[in-house]
Amino acid sequence: MDDLLQEFIAETRETLEALSTEVVAWEAAPDDRARLDAIFRFVHTVKGSCGFLDLPRLLRLSHAAEDTLCEVRDGRRRPDRALVDAVLAIVDRIGELVEAIDAGLPLTDEGEDDLIAALAPGAGNAQANSPVAAAAIAQGRAPLRSVRLNVDLLDRMMSGMSDMVLVRNELFRRLRDLDLDPTVEGALERLSASVADMRDAVTRTRMQKIETLFSPLPRIVRDTAAAVGKAVTLTVDGSDVELDREMIEVMRDPLVHLVRNAIDHGIEAPVERRMAGKRESGRLHVSARQSGNQIVIEIIDDGRGIDTERLIAKLSRTGQRSEAELRQLTPRQQCELVFAPGLSSRDVATEISGRGVGMDVVRAAIDQIGGRVTLDNKPGRGLRIAVQVPLTLSIVSTIVVRAGEHRFAISRQTIGEIVRLRGANIRIDQLGDIDIVQIRDRRIPMVDLCKVIGGGSTPGTCGRMLVVVGIGGGDYALLVDDVLDTEELVVKPAAPAVMATGLFAGQTLPDTGEPMLMLDCAGVAHVAGLSFSDAMDRELAAEAEAAEEPGVRALLFDDLDGHRRVIPLAVIDRIERIAAGSLQRSSGRVWLAIDGRVLPVVARIADGLEHVTSVLRLTDGSVELAYAIDDAVDIVTLPELAAPAMEVGPSCGIVLLDGEQVEQVDPLWLFEHHARMVAAPSDGPRAIARPTCLLADGGSGWMRTFLRPMLEQAGYRAVERLRDDERPALVLTQDDAVAPIVPGAGTPVVRLRASPADTGDGSIYRYDREGVLQAVRRAVGK
Repeated sequence: MDDLLQEFIAETRETLEALSTEVVAWEAAPDDRARLDAIFRFVHTVKGSCGFLDLPRLLRLSHAAEDTLCEVRDGRRRPDRALVDAVLAIVDRIGELVEAIDAGLPLTDEGEDDLIAALAPGAGNAQANSPVAAAAIAQGRAPLRSVRLNVDLLDRMMSGMSDMVLVRNELFRRLRDLDLDPTVEGALERLSASVADMRDAVTRTRMQKIETLFSPLPRIVRDTAAAVGKAVTLTVDGSDVELDREMIEVMRDPLVHLVRNAIDHGIEAPVERRMAGKRESGRLHVSARQSGNQIVIEIIDDGRGIDTERLIAKLSRTGQRSEAELRQLTPRQQCELVFAPGLSSRDVATEISGRGVGMDVVRAAIDQIGGRVTLDNKPGRGLRIAVQVPLTLSIVSTIVVRAGEHRFAISRQTIGEIVRLRGANIRIDQLGDIDIVQIRDRRIPMVDLCKVIGGGSTPGTCGRMLVVVGIGGGDYALLVDDVLDTEELVVKPAAPAVMATGLFAGQTLPDTGEPMLMLDCAGVAHVAGLSFSDAMDRELAAEAEAAEEPGVRALLFDDLDGHRRVIPLAVIDRIERIAAGSLQRSSGRVWLAIDGRVLPVVARIADGLEHVTSVLRLTDGSVELAYAIDDAVDIVTLPELAAPAMEVGPSCGIVLLDGEQVEQVDPLWLFEHHARMVAAPSDGPRAIARPTCLLADGGSGWMRTFLRPMLEQAGYRAVERLRDDERPALVLTQDDAVAPIVPGAGTPVVRLRASPADTGDGSIYRYDREGVLQAVRRAVGK
């Protein structure tokens, strides 16, 4: 709190020096609205700061001055000499109190009631403390331990440092391939280290952790919520992000306005929240993150959102714009009416809101530094305010990538890892229009940079690369042709037309002398159609999921017959893309040869299988089969069956998904009718699930040719040689062959004979298909 108080004192001193002149000039020109607004903003800011710093005397004085100035702004009162004297006396008294607080000296409240009374129409003049008292306070002022520098001087230092970095990079590039003397190399290394240290030092003269901007928020939220009778939980992320000191100072008041407005206007009272099915305590999430050479500050609440109907009604009553004109605006433009000057959704003014000051001041302050404010309104669910603030000139550590013939820089801060597309642990599937890449055990969306920029792909010698980048809502993989180098670059804002594309965060000039653009990874994801939920959405979704009974996740897909069906996700191993013509029909069944195996295929159509390019690979953990589909649509949560099937079949009934009737596939039926046809590898775990029949025909090859296909079709595993320590379920031999010795006692033996005549020894005629199968079933107990 001491740091906040010192910042308040320094800011108030600086503002007071210019304000006295403004008040006097306003007296000479009472119609000067700009000066009136400047004075009003000062007392309004002092009042807001005193609230969370617990300075009641300053709060009382500034509140009284604000009320009087509000009357002048509304045209209810015209400024005269007496009013100007009274306002000047209040401003002087604020200055004296600030100096007394800084010096730690007592200052009585004598005469402060008279100062406030002098603001009333027709009241006499009042004066602040005598100059002698003010001088005594000034003598007790603590010595300054900081120096205020002109921002232009800091800009020149940063620009010179940026040129030094570029020169260093170019020098190293030119000397990289030369055979240098070790002493020269050592000198270059020391030069590089010195430049890096100097760069960090110069950068720190302008950069400051945004934590100094966020640290007052817990107290502001607590006091504001208590004042309006609400309970609010605050979460803060990204306090370690660094921002230009000047930007932090400019953002201080707008952030306070946004947070207080979110509590007062957005978050409902506990009773309203209970009626709306929300928890009594409102949630406020404030975060900061770097996106290229911009800082994005987000303020998200789970309140009622912006009531655009109320804004339209109030603005139309002021006569500024007609109601018909306002209703023709888009929903986003209607939300932005909240920035209209003098507009408030409150009918009654309070200490926090209702005076029509706040959001217009926020936009004006942010526009002044080249920033931007965007609103994402969710009526009944909350409001997300994103403030984009430029970093001005910055030196960023980057990775240089290539897409086609173009080179781009990506901030190393956003990169998680870089992998080759042809890696053994990489697999790409498609879900609807989105490519999903699996990197080891992670599944994330994939964006092809060449497609986003509309150019062709020319992979490097090692193949294409995946750059895993993290943005505010999650991670995705950016597919590039090659990763070229790592380099520290000076990033500046690009031309407005370039920035308007949403793909780039700025431009830079590397040591090659060729201009290069820096990618805005969040913008690339947005242009590619990826949508990541914000922190508040994730928290709400987690709560809703915890409150609901766990449902069964399922894949919604379009089947080959044109119907839309759904199947539980747990039975799907993966979605496989296959070449057209891969499905083959044989013996009344459809088969797919894949991964060295042949799988039975479930297909809902009889003709047109040569055009199928997608299958679901289904598994129960031991057996696998394929289901031919047209395309995957979405992942959903299965509701209860609306209409169970009347007969047992491939569908177990109908479910309702967003009002649409969808067939639910019955996995039990599929595996019951198709799993026994699976030809599992002889050394895989699926082989254990089928009884093993040892074929012992003395090496004639008859059983291999005639008997083995029939047994495997019936669901048995037929082998001619056992593995070590393996015991068969039965042995099949012929009457002219010697029965083999198998491990263990009591292994059943089925003898086959070549003659159709019954010999009375229990053997089976080898061409009696049904007789052989019945004997095998009796022998293995199935």
